[in-house]
Amino acid sequence: MIRCIRMWSGPDGHSHFENGVIDLEPGPRDDTLSGKFPIASVSFQETNADPKLGWHPDPARQLVITLTGTLEFTTHDGRFSLGAGDILFTEDTVGGHDWTLLGGQPWRRLYAILDQVTVVPFRPDGPRTATVGLESRSAKAATMTGAKT
Repeated sequence: MIRCIRMWSGPDGHSHFENGVIDLEPGPRDDTLSGKFPIASVSFQETNADPKLGWHPDPARQLVITLTGTLEFTTHDGRFSLGAGDILFTEDTVGGHDWTLLGGQPWRRLYAILDQVTVVPFRPDGPRTATVGLESRSAKAATMTGAKT
């Protein structure tokens, strides 16, 4: 499983999010993989300093795969953090959200633009809390290794 946050514009015109995963199935050589699905285009982008965009919607339905950097996103119903390896599945083309670059590392990412019929193998991770992200992942990792945070 790969950590994924789904963000969308609700019928209320606001942005919302839920924590989840991209489900993976057993594959060759003990790998796990998702099924293939079509994308319209792919591009890369790097942001070295917080551009202070303010509240804005996304231009298209897309997957945003973080390669480096850490961000905090704000939606109308809470905040979440993304770090390297996380996927943002965004359908927030109306409501709008804001994000802030954290730390000194640039945000390098891959944008995969999706069409309206592409099915993404996203599965919600259970009940959402208002703040999810790096803090909860660190605590979970510490619990699994016996360390204290």
